[in-house]
Amino acid sequence: MPLTDITRDAVLQAIAEYDALGQDHFLSTYGFKRAVSYDLVHNGRTYDSKAICGVAHKYVSGQALPAAEFSGGAATVGKKLNALGFEVRSNPSIPWAWDELILACDLLAQHDWTPLDTARPEVVELSRILQLLPLHPQEKRPANFRSPSSVRLKMANIRNWYKVNTNKKTNGSTLDRKIYQAFAEDPERMHAAARSIREGALSGELAELPPFEEETEEEISASEGRLLIRKHYARERSRTLRTEKIKQIRAQGKPIACEACSFDFAEIYGDRGDGYIEVHHIVPLHHAGESTTRLADLALLCANCHCMVHVAKPWLTVDQLRTLVAKQRPKED
Repeated sequence: MPLTDITRDAVLQAIAEYDALGQDHFLSTYGFKRAVSYDLVHNGRTYDSKAICGVAHKYVSGQALPAAEFSGGAATVGKKLNALGFEVRSNPSIPWAWDELILACDLLAQHDWTPLDTARPEVVELSRILQLLPLHPQEKRPANFRSPSSVRLKMANIRNWYKVNTNKKTNGSTLDRKIYQAFAEDPERMHAAARSIREGALSGELAELPPFEEETEEEISASEGRLLIRKHYARERSRTLRTEKIKQIRAQGKPIACEACSFDFAEIYGDRGDGYIEVHHIVPLHHAGESTTRLADLALLCANCHCMVHVAKPWLTVDQLRTLVAKQRPKED
């Protein structure tokens, strides 16, 4: 078996060459692809395990071992590297979330739908931002989670659906197609959503958002992604804003009632319902990056109407819901 001749020193020399050339150049030079299932971990960095073994063979025999001549699985490469005292770590794939795809597609669209090289500052920065997003548990992330290489590959996968793409297609997912379609249908909205997500990630605001019920989240779908939904709901649940909004309405001499159906909790429940109402943040999700919420941005809704606003996309405006309620009510004789 060709791998039996590989020594620890040869592996270290291959690692040094990998560091000197960079991942993309190293892999393309020797005809290897990115490791899918296992990574070699050395001094806190990750390496493509099969490619390292193939090139290590060069430092023993004088010639690199072609990828087609050996397997890169746990029983071959993994076993050999472990025997030489190296750590080989499973590299489970974590599917890209919609919010992450928004950022990748936004970068792709900004550069005329051309995937950027992994060394480009924009790709490196996006990799850093993706690692800041509170979408995947830290303990489940592999060492190379959302690396510049994975960012570039995802950009290439999304570009598969670009209308004038003539390049050879890479593997992609259904979501890759859907995110391209979302940008094609409403680019201004999607670019604004990407800007809000980036700003929230860099400021730390998204990482500080409180979690909310998973079943509620699954019922809601928005093109801007889950993180902006969470931000939207966090604002709606702000006790301070709710209190200030109610004080404003009382000062105007108006009842604390639903702005869509006019339901007044105090009329039905007496003192128990006095002052009870929910607030709805009427600013569109893709404008959620605004740091200040004005009282004029809030509407008072009963629980039923609030649910009806959010139950399906596109979300209804308060005016639209008010019109819907009026049409459904029986007309007086």
